[in-house]
Amino acid sequence: MSDAFCSDCKKQTEVVFDHSAGDTVCSECGLVLESHSIDETSEWRTFANESGDNDPVRVGGPTNPLLADGGLTTVISKPNGSSGDFLSSSLGRWQNRGSNPDRGLIVAFKTIATMADRLGLVATIKDRANEIYKRVEDQKSSRGRNQDALLAACLYIACRQEDKPRTVKEICSVANGATKKEIGRAKEYIVKQLGLETGKSVEMGTIHAGDFMRRFCSNLGMTNQTVKAAQESVQKSEEFDIRRSPISIAAAVIYIITQLSDEKRPLRDISVATGVAEGTIRNSYRDLYPHRPKIIPAWYAKEEDLKNLQSP
Repeated sequence: MSDAFCSDCKKQTEVVFDHSAGDTVCSECGLVLESHSIDETSEWRTFANESGDNDPVRVGGPTNPLLADGGLTTVISKPNGSSGDFLSSSLGRWQNRGSNPDRGLIVAFKTIATMADRLGLVATIKDRANEIYKRVEDQKSSRGRNQDALLAACLYIACRQEDKPRTVKEICSVANGATKKEIGRAKEYIVKQLGLETGKSVEMGTIHAGDFMRRFCSNLGMTNQTVKAAQESVQKSEEFDIRRSPISIAAAVIYIITQLSDEKRPLRDISVATGVAEGTIRNSYRDLYPHRPKIIPAWYAKEEDLKNLQSP
């Protein structure tokens, strides 16, 4: 139900939508406020166990402004045993042979969508990554480069610009074999090309240790109380001049918090969950250790517990 103004009741009332008739009806007096409404939901439902060849949907996807025709192409279906088998199959072959200027873009967008889905990223990040790739591709200078690394770098930059950063290692895990070094080179190339296009440096967004905290804690299955303590600690750590990467600081804070709780975690588990090497976590822990009384919330750990914390 939703609210709308009823002319008979002279007030805002709850209305009921009758899907079978397309009528919007006032729930108090029964007046039909709107009739023959257009239903914009999908016409059919396709379930996971149904064959893809039997998809009854008769319309395509949404328009895509990044494609030359907006993505509104016509696809000739496969023959289904009717009298027009010969004609339809011939037209289908000719359509496949025809040159589609956006074929490369469509494949790239599907690859970006697959990587984003595997990382659980929202649609705005996918769209931003598609836009970045389109801008680079329009410059016709990416020929001969590793395509998987290029697409992964577009996704990495999009995450940064949408303030939902992912580590290079996380991006690498879905990059179809592209290495961290290749993705790093592709990222530098994209930033350079976009800078040449606009005439100014590309804004990448600032990474904070807190951006990774909730996801890392979720990977470790930490309780709500320990997660809250970790988030407060990592925010306070930004007040000190700790010259470590945000990811390393986040991992070190998680290590400190878990050592002060009943659910202690070995360094190896934290390294696996965060993607940070054990040696790097130890070094960051050494830098954070002198500031522990000011970083760790007073409600979470007593002064005596902080003194008993293992020295680096």
